[in-house]
Amino acid sequence: MVLKKIGKNTLCPCGSGQKYKKCCYIYHQGALAKDALSLMKSRYSAYAVGDVNYIIKTTHPSNSDYLEDTKLWKKQIKDFCNSVSFDNLEILEFIDGKNEAFVTFRATLSGKFMVEKSRFLKINSSWLYIEGEFK
Repeated sequence: MVLKKIGKNTLCPCGSGQKYKKCCYIYHQGALAKDALSLMKSRYSAYAVGDVNYIIKTTHPSNSDYLEDTKLWKKQIKDFCNSVSFDNLEILEFIDGKNEAFVTFRATLSGKFMVEKSRFLKINSSWLYIEGEFK
């Protein structure tokens, strides 16, 4: 479910400089992220384009935002995506690990900055977002 239409030939919201169709779109269509950094960037892009299903699919069940009521959760994500503009993403640090990794990033949302250190776990070959700490 993509809410905000961006063309596949548009630059990817993650800031890679690549076209969306050759960058995060492949993950949104089902390819597994090769590492936590790729997952983090593809999640940012999913928020930017409103791909609610991808956000849910890549969230670890232990995350505090995880809801069993997916209808309600989808509405909450959709409302957030529609209320914020995703202006810029800057990766500050990436600590890679075999089954646990951390990405610290600075995002510009509706002209305001936020910095988060995100934690990811690899479960059955898939990276999942488990939690974030705002800096």
